[in-house]
Amino acid sequence: MLYNYLFMKAEQKKELAKLLFVNEKLSQKEIAQRVEISEKTLSRWVNDGQWRKLRQSLLVTKEEQLRRIYEQIDELNTAIASREPGQRYANTKDADTLSKLTSAAKNLESEASISDIISVAKRFLNWLRPLDIDKAKEISLLIDAFIKDQLKR
Repeated sequence: MLYNYLFMKAEQKKELAKLLFVNEKLSQKEIAQRVEISEKTLSRWVNDGQWRKLRQSLLVTKEEQLRRIYEQIDELNTAIASREPGQRYANTKDADTLSKLTSAAKNLESEASISDIISVAKRFLNWLRPLDIDKAKEISLLIDAFIKDQLKR
């Protein structure tokens, strides 16, 4: 398994369970097994922390957010291009809006979430395991430490 759950504190298990529930959309039974907690405990955490609402709010994926930003940039550029000749340039307000939208898109494109990190780590370890099981175990421990560090931030 990717994580060493035996040494995780309850709060760390809760954070990992929340991450898996919200981002990975796993069943509660599977999450409870993976994090090594009871399904009852997980159910209480889900209800108390309103994780279902959080999962719903995150249904707007990064890709969807990017699509919306690019649509706004396109609409603004189209509006600028449709102005009278000699007026087809961005004014201060337009330039500021374009700059902010472009910056937001750049941030979304370069941002890696914990779930992205976990997903890539799993894929990498699955690839490495048949090639060198000992190296995969060694790297798995480093990945665990890295993920735990990222969860603290």
